[in-house]
Amino acid sequence: MHASTAVMTILAALLLGAMSPGPSFVIVARNAIGLSRSDGLATALGMGIGGVFFSGIALLGLYTLLATVEWLYVGLKVAGGLYLIYLASKIWRGAAKPLAFDASQAAVTNPRKSFWIGLSTQLSNPKTAVYYGSIFAALLPQHPPLWCYFALPPAIFAIEAGWYTIVALCFSSKRPREIYLQWKAWIDRVAASAVTALGLRLILTAHKVGI
Repeated sequence: MHASTAVMTILAALLLGAMSPGPSFVIVARNAIGLSRSDGLATALGMGIGGVFFSGIALLGLYTLLATVEWLYVGLKVAGGLYLIYLASKIWRGAAKPLAFDASQAAVTNPRKSFWIGLSTQLSNPKTAVYYGSIFAALLPQHPPLWCYFALPPAIFAIEAGWYTIVALCFSSKRPREIYLQWKAWIDRVAASAVTALGLRLILTAHKVGI
């Protein structure tokens, strides 16, 4: 496969992966609706930076490393699962707390914190790491031209940050926010349950080396 065709195929596959429901989608949507648009956008930025990180280590042969060192892959899955469960517990505990979207909003929003939550959520998911690694290993030529190393990271940032920016903008509009305020406790608990389920799935399948 020609290098340019391989790069386009990789980008398409990663876009489909980003669009599939998962903890990243849940966290971006929840921050955009429950906190503010700027928090949602900051979370999306963190997701984009995480994508750049994974693309970098995938270019260095992450998939081969994880396939060879099984205990490292298992450890990553368990650690990622525990982090997601911790994040879900924080969302659940705050579910009953009311939010006000007015002048007091500045006191409860924190885009910098939301950025780090987005970045850590992205980096804590070893399935994302393995997905990146396997896509690169399957599609990228064994000795890609030099331009691939410079073109892929910014293109992947545009895909990850761009998609989650769309999610943040959609979920931070007036109507979704009104619905969230009305059903906050239930929505937060459903979101926390979904993230917990994803975390438990990572832990319970940690012994499986496959993707």
